[in-house]
Amino acid sequence: MSLSENIGEVLISEAELAEINKRLGAQITADYEGKNLFVVGVLKGSLVFMADLIRHIDVPCELDFLSVSSYGDGTSTSGEVQLIKDLTCPLKDKDLLVVEDILDSGVTLSFLLDTLSARHPRSIRLCTLLDKPARRRVDIHADYVGAEIEDKFIVGYGLDYAQKYRNLPYIGVLKPEVYEAE
Repeated sequence: MSLSENIGEVLISEAELAEINKRLGAQITADYEGKNLFVVGVLKGSLVFMADLIRHIDVPCELDFLSVSSYGDGTSTSGEVQLIKDLTCPLKDKDLLVVEDILDSGVTLSFLLDTLSARHPRSIRLCTLLDKPARRRVDIHADYVGAEIEDKFIVGYGLDYAQKYRNLPYIGVLKPEVYEAE
């Protein structure tokens, strides 16, 4: 069975994702002109988005990745956040842009932003491909948002279910029978 057979609908097409990256890249370029931009991707979900996004950012930047988890292989957050892979560079006096795939409950990103703030960057902003405010449990807002979405279980373009579906070139709604069967 192909991955796409488990998708109920395409929520955001490849073409729409390309336009989102172009728009966000232009905004970030304008905001970070003359600054010490340090882009941090939150693994694994942001990998595809960040790779496309940075090609639209036209200012010098450094890159690094970290990994946090509050989901495991489930469909909802456990509420307990773990830092799995940390950054390799100091953040002092850098203008930090955290790139994430989705802002939903806010638990993970709130933990992450607090952790990074303690390292004294000059500034911190958050860029998320998707914002799902219906699931918010923590008062947190992104500075750059690709698209706001309804409360649906989505996969593709880096987003996964049980570590699968990340390689879909679009964002689709996973059929409930896929994750309700487990």
